[in-house]
Parts: sequence; C-alpha cells; structure tokens
Amino acid sequence: MKKNIGTADRFVRVMIGVIAIILGLSGILEGNLKWIALIVGAVMITVASVQFCPFYVLFGINTCKVKSKK
Repeated sequence: MKKNIGTADRFVRVMIGVIAIILGLSGILEGNLKWIALIVGAVMITVASVQFCPFYVLFGINTCKVKSKK
C-alpha cells in the first residue's frame, strides 16, 4: 500500500472520526444514525492511521508530500 494521505488530511480525518464517535456514543443520535456515525468514525480513524484511502486511488488523488516506497 502506497501512502496517499498527507498530514493535514490525516488531522481532519481524525477530528471528524472523533466527533462522529462522540456523537454516536453520547446518546445525541439514535437508531441507525447512531450506528452510521460510529462506523464512519471508526473508518475515518482507521484510514488516517494507515495513511491510505482507497477512494483516493480511484480518483488519482494524493495529498502525501513524501514519496513512499511500494
């Protein structure tokens, strides 16, 4: 996997993930929306931690400044 997520992009993804998880666990959201928020939060944090987004590959986007090895 080639890294395609840069530092700023990682920060935004982690913030969105944390907010989504907090909303899902706090009781503000109910039903299916709660589970969607928890899943989105987990996916955002996971993608940020591995620095690879499959959707970026599909669209040819790369926000990572450092050239990584294959």
